[in-house]
Amino acid sequence: MTHEELILNIEKALEEIRPFLNSDGGDIKFISVEDEKHVKVQFEGACTSCSLSMGTLKAGVETTIKKYAPQVETVVNIG
Repeated sequence: MTHEELILNIEKALEEIRPFLNSDGGDIKFISVEDEKHVKVQFEGACTSCSLSMGTLKAGVETTIKKYAPQVETVVNIG
């Protein structure tokens, strides 16, 4: 998978998650990917102050990104 394909797959994963975040007044933005396996995202809106955002990051965001891009090892929120 090329770097461009990896970014497209990450964006597809975020598009799958986005409606759930939007329904709670939040959103997520792709920031970067390092070494083809470490993804940085940024929560926005209600997600920035939500006490459940770490659970959402691991159970929702990271799991979905890994479904589209199995080589990804970590997903972190830089917010």
